[in-house]
Amino acid sequence: MMGNRSYRVAMTGTGAYLPPKILTNKDLEKMVDTTDEWIVKRTGIKERRIVESGVAASDLASKAALMALKDARVSPKDVQLIITSTITPDSLFPSTSCYVQQKIGATDAGAFDVLAACAGFIYALSIGQNYVRAGLDNVLVIGSECLSTVVDYEDRSTCILFGDGAGAILLQRMNGKGSPEVLSTFLGADGKYADVLGIPAGGSKIPSSSKSIKDRLHYIKFRGREVFKLAIQNLTKVMKKTIDSSGYKVDDFSMFILHQSNFRIIEATMERMNIPKEKAFLNIEKYGNTSSASIPIAIDEVKKSGKLKSGDLVLLAAFGGGLTWSSSVIRW
Repeated sequence: MMGNRSYRVAMTGTGAYLPPKILTNKDLEKMVDTTDEWIVKRTGIKERRIVESGVAASDLASKAALMALKDARVSPKDVQLIITSTITPDSLFPSTSCYVQQKIGATDAGAFDVLAACAGFIYALSIGQNYVRAGLDNVLVIGSECLSTVVDYEDRSTCILFGDGAGAILLQRMNGKGSPEVLSTFLGADGKYADVLGIPAGGSKIPSSSKSIKDRLHYIKFRGREVFKLAIQNLTKVMKKTIDSSGYKVDDFSMFILHQSNFRIIEATMERMNIPKEKAFLNIEKYGNTSSASIPIAIDEVKKSGKLKSGDLVLLAAFGGGLTWSSSVIRW
């Protein structure tokens, strides 16, 4: 069924959940050869949240989802579709979204996952936006990660970066003003760089085995310098393309919410775009890199802070393994 294109695709509810356990840089100093000063200087991260043993991505996602539904005053039974972006699913299948559906009681919802690494939430947002345009009334879009379960705490180059958390947004068809609106999304990828960032084992290419476990291939691996350069290059590219196609100018945007990967990446991207650094949202010092969860967590924080007024333009942008990148224009 095709919907009425006069409807706005509105973000009527937001929610975020961070596990209570905190892993500080001082804690990491006791685990690997690193220092608080070194971590802060190179990443901007001071601490990150970590799940307790046995807590899965769907547990975090369900808590964030229920907060978003409460914010929008919508019953879980009225949700028609759940889309979860994650690189740390509860299991290879069924989808994490199916576990979320069960846990929140969204008995009439379809459910599936999206995997586009750190760019995944905006990928999921793009899909959700189009389902709303096609006629659905309530679409739940979630980013949820338990990255501590796939981080090698013997590898100081990766274990300092990642944390756990979840964020959720309810998309609804609306007439008139009142909630932030998704105006556009842009997605990109370049598979020739697939090997610079990822988890090598656990799929059909390198099935789980005693050898893959011994070789520590079930943890995040990345080539840091290459990822750093490619992130800045492709974030700049996708942001320019998204702004140019939107009909607006860089100066028209009040805030830029970039994936919280590394403070230096965000800073360098803003400099390349000639955007005042004060316009960049930052919470990386508290949570580290939460992959798919970082954008929706940030949106929830911004909404609760009241820093933006109705009509303000916001640009979302993210970069991740694949390589993938994505961006979206939001009118507050």
